[in-house]
Amino acid sequence: MDRFDVAVVGGGPGGMSAGWAAARGGADAVVIEKGVPRADRDELGPDSTDAAGMLDYWVDLMALPDGIPEHVILRDLEGAKFHGPSESATLRSTSIPSEYPNFGFTFHRARFDDWLREEAEGAGTEYRVGVGVREVTHEKAPTSASGYRHTLTLRDGTEISSEYLILADGPQRTITMGILEDFTDAPVADPLGARRANHIAYQEHRKFPEELFEPDFLEFWWGIIPGHTAYPWIFPNDGTIGRVGLTMPIDVDLDEVPERDSYRLLRPEDDRVPLGKEYVRRLLEAQFPEYDVDRDFPLVEGRGKRGGVESYPISSTRPIDSPTRAGIAVVGGAMGVTSAFHEGGDHVAVRSGKIAGSLASAGVLEAYNREWKRAIGTEVVRNVAFADVVRDFTPTDWDRSVGAVRRMVDRGGTGPREALGAGIEGTKLLGRYRKRKFDYRGGRYVQLAESEFSV
Repeated sequence: MDRFDVAVVGGGPGGMSAGWAAARGGADAVVIEKGVPRADRDELGPDSTDAAGMLDYWVDLMALPDGIPEHVILRDLEGAKFHGPSESATLRSTSIPSEYPNFGFTFHRARFDDWLREEAEGAGTEYRVGVGVREVTHEKAPTSASGYRHTLTLRDGTEISSEYLILADGPQRTITMGILEDFTDAPVADPLGARRANHIAYQEHRKFPEELFEPDFLEFWWGIIPGHTAYPWIFPNDGTIGRVGLTMPIDVDLDEVPERDSYRLLRPEDDRVPLGKEYVRRLLEAQFPEYDVDRDFPLVEGRGKRGGVESYPISSTRPIDSPTRAGIAVVGGAMGVTSAFHEGGDHVAVRSGKIAGSLASAGVLEAYNREWKRAIGTEVVRNVAFADVVRDFTPTDWDRSVGAVRRMVDRGGTGPREALGAGIEGTKLLGRYRKRKFDYRGGRYVQLAESEFSV
């Protein structure tokens, strides 16, 4: 049996950051990643791709020692365009103070993963890829720094023992769900969703005609496909390559959708929610009706997971605490801090992983639930509050809200003063948002609290 101070399950941004921080703190750490192939990666790596856009203040939130290297960044951004069914608004600032000089950037996710792995290995983390975890058991161990010892049995029969266990297996929580059930009688599956994620994202890497390419802006469309936090996007990458995709919940029943006829990308003959690839085609046809999608927007087949295409799960639940008194921390998508509302969340995954790894290496993991809230709680509350505000939005609601944002921007910003000056819709939007934030005060946004674990 191989023994480590810290074992990390999952080699995405949260997991690799945890292993990196643990090794930098002097711990003997291992990261276990089952690994999948990708067209744009030479080796096996995590199956945790997202739309790979980063806002300015997210860079600060990650608190990376030397920032992100240039070879990972594809394009700097000047802003984002938000479209409702008929209204549009352009934001050139996130309105959150940041040291990063631009609005943000798009980046190559596989290179980002590989860079985090290289940094972790350089710090001394052992990386095991190509085999998943079959079973995890726990036993009390008075001589262990955590008071517990965890035994991980891999699918090839290898056994790994560790004093601390960090779970970073993404929003599907393949391993996390069963482990949490070992330490609580509270219902776990209901608040966290099924063992599969409750949202799916799909995207295609396509080469755009030069005259249509918007190199400096992210673009999002709200209220043109049904479902909570359901929206298509176009992200500019290097050259004239753009990623065209969407996020949508997996359980939308078209028969129960209000104002169904108002959704621009639905058609009368649809008896079920269209597949992601069909939505992408309809978006391109709607936005650029004089062009042929296959001829003028060819797939870039060497990008993405396979053939220029990729899909991935997203968890859109509120976050959970961890059973830290058992020497266990859950980070990133597995703990629910990533969100379908803001399209993934590499920034919160990196920061939560770093916190867990650092505390584990110092032998004080019990502080994790307090420290992740201190570091990323404001960002989490912002996301869950906005997601609640728009939960039942119809296309009409989206148009009103995007119009209010446009009026706010015209008045100089997106703060409370501009919202109040944007008329009744701006005032209502601000009021609903503030109420939801107030409801979540004192950590109430956590849906499985530390006190509910029995250790």
